[in-house]
Amino acid sequence: MKAAVYTLIALIAFAANSLFCRMALAEGDIDPYNFTIIRLLSGAACLGIIMSVTTYNQKRKGLFNDAILSDTGSWRSSISLLVYAVCFSVAYVELDTGTGALILFSAVQLTMIGWGIYNKEQLSGVQWTAFFVAVAGFVYLMLPSAAVPSLIGAGLMALSGVAWGVYSIRGKVCVSPLRTTGFNFVRSLVALPILLLVSMSYFNSLTIQGVLLACASGAIASGIGYSIWYVAMPLLKSTQAAVVQLCVPVIAAVAGVIFLQEQLTLEFISASLLILTAVLVFILNKQKE
Repeated sequence: MKAAVYTLIALIAFAANSLFCRMALAEGDIDPYNFTIIRLLSGAACLGIIMSVTTYNQKRKGLFNDAILSDTGSWRSSISLLVYAVCFSVAYVELDTGTGALILFSAVQLTMIGWGIYNKEQLSGVQWTAFFVAVAGFVYLMLPSAAVPSLIGAGLMALSGVAWGVYSIRGKVCVSPLRTTGFNFVRSLVALPILLLVSMSYFNSLTIQGVLLACASGAIASGIGYSIWYVAMPLLKSTQAAVVQLCVPVIAAVAGVIFLQEQLTLEFISASLLILTAVLVFILNKQKE
């Protein structure tokens, strides 16, 4: 039950991130480079504040130990986070929503399921069937809005998906998800000078709404959301963590209907039910030992 709750919260955060990115980047309220800078900075700042408060409380109650103290993320995870964030933002403005989602989630699935199989996570016949049904539903959901992608945009989005898959997998071994995520965000800021140089020519095009959306994406959907994802990851197999992420576009689309007055169609309802049912069957079915 705990795994299900944390996973659901993380998926909602991912969907919120998708909406924040769409509202900021697709509408031209901010460029991808400044969006990424603000996203990483606000994520690091938010987690830094939360870490300071929780560390103080843990020390006061005698709960802060050497294992927690030594869990400060890693450069590999930080680089994966940085590559994902930069490539995603840049590719987002190069691709339409459907194409970007198809490429991103395909790369995530290949990376995480491939890693799971490499590490002897054997799927049952029912799980393989459920996986392909979920993928079919996902393609059916996204294909109508897809178009022929630019080579650069497609490559960057694929790289973003691989990087996110790697970042997710590395969360399976963390002791303190909050500290790990916080330090990963802080380390990712090593690229800040380069990003600032690239983004300077876009400063005049920044809008307040774009900056606020980037802050919300970084602090809430990314910083807090990724910390919760790192709580869930040790409780999930890599293959399970991969497949459940196919629900993110469904959640994002529902949020779009509720908050952005987007149209609800019969095709969307059919595809969503197909994806959610297949993912549920995949999770509930026991894997081969």
